[in-house]
Amino acid sequence: MKITASQVNELRKKTGAGMMDCKKALVEAEGDMEVAIDVLRKKGQKVAAKRQDRETAEGLVFAKTNDSLTKGYLVVLGCETDFVAKNEDFGKLTQSFVEIAMKNNPVNLEEFKALKYDDKITVEEKITEQIGVIGEKLALDYKVIEANSVVAYNHPGNQIATVVGLNKEGEAIQTAGKQVAMQVASMAPVALNKDSVSEEVIARELEVGKELAIQEGKPAEMADKIAQGRLGKFFKENTLMEQAMFSDNKKSVSQFLKETDSELTVTGFERISLS
Repeated sequence: MKITASQVNELRKKTGAGMMDCKKALVEAEGDMEVAIDVLRKKGQKVAAKRQDRETAEGLVFAKTNDSLTKGYLVVLGCETDFVAKNEDFGKLTQSFVEIAMKNNPVNLEEFKALKYDDKITVEEKITEQIGVIGEKLALDYKVIEANSVVAYNHPGNQIATVVGLNKEGEAIQTAGKQVAMQVASMAPVALNKDSVSEEVIARELEVGKELAIQEGKPAEMADKIAQGRLGKFFKENTLMEQAMFSDNKKSVSQFLKETDSELTVTGFERISLS
């Protein structure tokens, strides 16, 4: 049957697929728009299966808060190439996922993927569809944090973004929180404080510290003590509250927050980086 240009344009607007892909899908679907969309979606499934071992080191990350500044959302859509990441339509697609997250408040990635993207397909199905359109593997990730006050920070270029939760609210708290959110982006802490570091990580750091001490020729009886000292340094460099502020390394994050309010502290944070 004859496929008109208006049909092709309509399918292209609905899916973002190229003109030729849209025409082929409509021909296969004998002009049925809904069937043609399914044809393109199946193409995405085939492409996804072929590219499942590819890395998604490029993409975009966005951090946003709700209007009451009590919830922060991190959404990342990863792709394979910088060329795709810089495409305007890819940016719009990522932003649409952010809006869905903020509207529906999913508690985790699995719940997010199961949400409706529109009245026909889910978020996960939309990603599969777009894999067929773009021709690259796409990977969605999502983090959410809730607190009395939440600050979101997007590093220029949208390759790194963070959200930080604080135990108090107010304009001064938000200002201080912005500095801490930038700290998290810059210094990539592994935990909130030393009490938040897992036993497995502590055991590994002690083992490595002891082995290094022995390799340096230190007496075996001193190796454990040296390892404990190195563990203290690990906490100082890698836990948020003990880290030196990137803007003033003479004070820790904890000390910086207490300058705003003696009881101010961070209750949690999330960081996503593509770089």
